[in-house]
Amino acid sequence: MRDRDCLLYCFHAALEAVHGGTVVRRALGRLKGRDPIHLVAIGKAAAAMAEGARAILGERLVRALVITRHGHADPRLSRDQRFICLQADHPLPGADSLLAGGRLVDFIRLTPEQGHMVFLISGGTSSLVEVLPPGAGLGELQRVNGWLLGSGLDILAMNRVRAAISCIKGGRLRSHLGQRRAEAYLISDVPGDDPAVIGSGLLVPPSVARPLPELPPGIREWVTAMAARVPDCTDTSGVAVPVHVVATLRDACRAAAAAAERCGMNVTLHGEFLRGEAAPCGERLARELLAGPPGIHIWGGETTVILPADPGLGGRNQHLALAAARVLAGHPGTALLAAGTDGSDGNTRAAGALVDAGTVARAGALGLDVEQALAGAAAHVLLKACGDLVTTGPTGTNVMDLVIGIRQS
Repeated sequence: MRDRDCLLYCFHAALEAVHGGTVVRRALGRLKGRDPIHLVAIGKAAAAMAEGARAILGERLVRALVITRHGHADPRLSRDQRFICLQADHPLPGADSLLAGGRLVDFIRLTPEQGHMVFLISGGTSSLVEVLPPGAGLGELQRVNGWLLGSGLDILAMNRVRAAISCIKGGRLRSHLGQRRAEAYLISDVPGDDPAVIGSGLLVPPSVARPLPELPPGIREWVTAMAARVPDCTDTSGVAVPVHVVATLRDACRAAAAAAERCGMNVTLHGEFLRGEAAPCGERLARELLAGPPGIHIWGGETTVILPADPGLGGRNQHLALAAARVLAGHPGTALLAAGTDGSDGNTRAAGALVDAGTVARAGALGLDVEQALAGAAAHVLLKACGDLVTTGPTGTNVMDLVIGIRQS
């Protein structure tokens, strides 16, 4: 198997291991009882998770609400009369996100008071559903989220801000449940797998109050004003909701490692969680790959890119991979894949990129400037021209990003 094929094989094996349908079927197979189930699935993996629930619950499933990103819907669910399927906005919340938030609250309200609800939540939920406090408008919400996405803040800090200004996040959705029985199954897209952070914690309030990150003038004042208008997230009057995290980044990394072993490769599974700026991280990982033992090296995490005033097409994984390509240049037998497990990266339709020792030379032969692409957060066009993009389409999961490198002896 060629080096590039081996990296792609490992990546796809990881995706299969944490696929929403697979993990939900396994988890709900242990769900006891025969009472009717009212299902809510939200996130980029909502359709896959809902299909898994439909397969295992059968006629026990009486109604369902599925909210996912535009382009991530499953037509099979729409043909089932038990399902209400909505598509909303991501990564920037929009009018459809507010509509979906209202439909979510209505769906709970119309569930019988003694009903049994199952929630399936995955990454992307923070943008896909929202209920704003009085006086808040969509324009201000988009301005705050637009700043967050380009700020370089990690997902933990961003979701603290999102929860602070929401009437359903930070555990506040729980107040709508009344005495309905509920449980939640989550695919984690956050470091530490904290249910209070995944999807900005619709059903789980934060265990510890943490301060908001530093915000710029204008945004800070608006966030503070809106935070004073939302319900208290420490209110424990709602029912307790058991939460089960059914897929994590660690699961994906282990599956990638097992796939590499099936390829006959030695494997180094790095325990470090990748964070911080993508370009320096990519350069460092490439150096570690060159200095480390031969074989497959696997990392996981989620880096950031501080965007320039007028960014081009790109994403954090393409950015990381292109920075790594500068270090790998001239080192035959090396390659590195960086890709989002949700199948998307930045403002592009690619999941990421797979670069090798010849990427920089291929770019130069085409008259493309690697330094200029990195400076403009515009790696996509260069990588596409070099044939180095990784494109999967929606994957049915979201456990952050994988970086998989290979070095032959």
